[in-house]
Amino acid sequence: MADTSTSTPLQPSPAEAWRLLQAGNDRFVSGDVAHPNQNAARRSSLTESQHPIAVIFGCSDSRLAAEIIFDVGLGDVFVVRTAGQVIDDAVLGSLEFSVDSLQVPLIVVLGHDSCGAVTAALESSTTGQLPAGYVRDLVERILPSVLAAQRDGADTVNETVVEHVKQTTERMIDQSRVLHDAVADGRTAVVGVTYRLAEGRADLVSQVGQL
Repeated sequence: MADTSTSTPLQPSPAEAWRLLQAGNDRFVSGDVAHPNQNAARRSSLTESQHPIAVIFGCSDSRLAAEIIFDVGLGDVFVVRTAGQVIDDAVLGSLEFSVDSLQVPLIVVLGHDSCGAVTAALESSTTGQLPAGYVRDLVERILPSVLAAQRDGADTVNETVVEHVKQTTERMIDQSRVLHDAVADGRTAVVGVTYRLAEGRADLVSQVGQL
């Protein structure tokens, strides 16, 4: 996935990057993992530069380690994580850096079932009570997804997670001109993915841009 020569390696297309991640997730699900790019030689080759094939913006949940579930190694993916994959200025800046400076061809928005942040937002929607501290900020940013899910007749946590992933993929394109232009130009695509904790499977639920 990377080149140790002095030339800049060619990045895969968005579709090729997604196929590589799918193949890694298939290995993880089956238990036949390869653990690629995790040795000393790979570590040494990355001291001067990095050329990740994707940026994964996912939930901070400890059960959702991106490099493990997609069976990739050092330098393969650029990872951004917040509870409930909530977007803020730092997240958008990180995503813009990955696309503009690293020429990453694929953004993966990664949610998961039984998400605690989404559960908290659902509870706040039901009770009308918001949590204290900065958790309140997380919940407030997820509530629009809760309302969108309810409008479509979805009210369970896992259904709401799917809607939140879809809303997040659209929101990042709406809020960032850099990301919008990268998708419009065909340089980058955005996929929304939900992860099933029990099976280890990452399922595609939304897509912005051409794969």
